[in-house]
Amino acid sequence: MTKRRGSPLAWGLLGVGMLYLLVPLLATFQFSTQIQAARGIPISFLAYNNVLSAPALAESFVFSLRTALITIAVSVLIVVPTAYWINLRMRFLRPVIEFLTLLPFVIPAVVLAFALIRSYNGTDLTNTRDGVYVLMVGAYVMLSFPYMYRSVDTGLQALNIRALTEAAQSLGAGWGTILFRVVVPNLLVSILNGAFITFSIVIGEYTIASLLSQPGFGPYMFSVASRKVYEPSALAMLSFGLTFFTILLIQRLSRGRNVGTAVR
Repeated sequence: MTKRRGSPLAWGLLGVGMLYLLVPLLATFQFSTQIQAARGIPISFLAYNNVLSAPALAESFVFSLRTALITIAVSVLIVVPTAYWINLRMRFLRPVIEFLTLLPFVIPAVVLAFALIRSYNGTDLTNTRDGVYVLMVGAYVMLSFPYMYRSVDTGLQALNIRALTEAAQSLGAGWGTILFRVVVPNLLVSILNGAFITFSIVIGEYTIASLLSQPGFGPYMFSVASRKVYEPSALAMLSFGLTFFTILLIQRLSRGRNVGTAVR
């Protein structure tokens, strides 16, 4: 059986797309190594050393990392049971839930931040440091809904939820056991996909963290860009490397797993 090759037009369009993505990336990397060009050193990684040695980098990244993990945990606890119950018993509510999960695409982050501040002004959520942090996590959970819900819902569509539930109930399993020992293992890849997208959003988010005066990684990147010349390009390359690593991690964890292995 002979292998079918793509048409020259398809390969040409793919090449143009790759160039469109790679040329700016290579230009950014080349610029980040020019910090000592005036001294006759054409390539220098001093900008990367300056970025990695700054104490604020680790502090802001750890802060955003902790926030991302909390956001992912809260999103999973909200979305998975909701999507499971919608697909099992309340399918007539699917259009309503899908509409609600699309609202973060419509409402700008700056409007969301000011709405939260206005709504909870004078309460512990705005008058205390921990309260503001909880407010920020809640905003990030809302921003994650479009990605987390659709990822989980797609995984559920590949499963025969009713058959899985009835089989587990026939063996005496309760709702908690069904959800966390039957449904969640079958949705692991879908949950990971939504979790990594949520992670990328929280790590790079600037507007909400800045308006709530939180020391996130996004505000730190903006601060570096306003004070330095070559370091922002180095930081952008490091951020791209982190994003690329998460994509590889998704592929690695997804390899060998099939969503919806249960009997249909």
